[in-house]
Amino acid sequence: MSLQQQIIAELRVKPSIDADEEIARRVGFLKDYVTKAGAAGLLIAISGGIDSAVTTGLCKRATDELSRESGKEYITLGVFQPYGEQEDIAHSYAVAEAFGLTHKVETNIREAVDEIVLETEYAFKSLGMSRHISRGGKGNVKARTRMVVQYALAFDLNLLVVGTDHASEALTGFFTKWGDGAVDVTPLSSLNKRQIRQIAKTLGVPAAILDKAPTAGLWEGQTDEGELGVSYEDNSDYLEGKEIDPKAREILEKHYLRTQHKRQPIPGI
Repeated sequence: MSLQQQIIAELRVKPSIDADEEIARRVGFLKDYVTKAGAAGLLIAISGGIDSAVTTGLCKRATDELSRESGKEYITLGVFQPYGEQEDIAHSYAVAEAFGLTHKVETNIREAVDEIVLETEYAFKSLGMSRHISRGGKGNVKARTRMVVQYALAFDLNLLVVGTDHASEALTGFFTKWGDGAVDVTPLSSLNKRQIRQIAKTLGVPAAILDKAPTAGLWEGQTDEGELGVSYEDNSDYLEGKEIDPKAREILEKHYLRTQHKRQPIPGI
């Protein structure tokens, strides 16, 4: 078995999907998980990108169906989490509007992140290092701070925190370990980026979001494809078992092997 075949099997990606079938399957998965957990609903952080938009659509369908079937109110809480001014925050609100979210809140993380960064730099200084936190380090602080706020809300409201993790991210390890990667449930986990786009069109994700360059929003001008050095087209082709350019294959497999620790449970002895 080739490394490509091993990865596809591990991440459980299908070579092709039926969007309606996958929507129904993933909505059912969310409903079962909420019911078994005794939760009051789901919490999703809406970034304004396609992954969180699709996840929002699935969550809202799941909680709406649970409410109708049980006669009890289940909610999807949409959380907007800018760092200071977010240039595309309107896209986050457009997603909430498109899926009829009645429960939504904005929690700005700037002050909390800046305080954590400052304390980190004081720690560097006490170690005899006159330096600032790295750009990537601050990006990770943003991701983890967002999760702290999400779980603070979810705990008191008895909600499950839903992640937007998917196979194309898992392949490259392009997420903050136990930051944006630490959630209660991940309904997109076996989909690649192309398949998420298929589902987005079927769900009715706003067109402006479908056309955006994917970004984690960790710093100005940052894009996923620019950081990773490979396109999501090649990434999706690889996960569907297709042949791709050898250079792109090499990049993807290096990312995968280098980031194995991110996909594993915390080890013990």
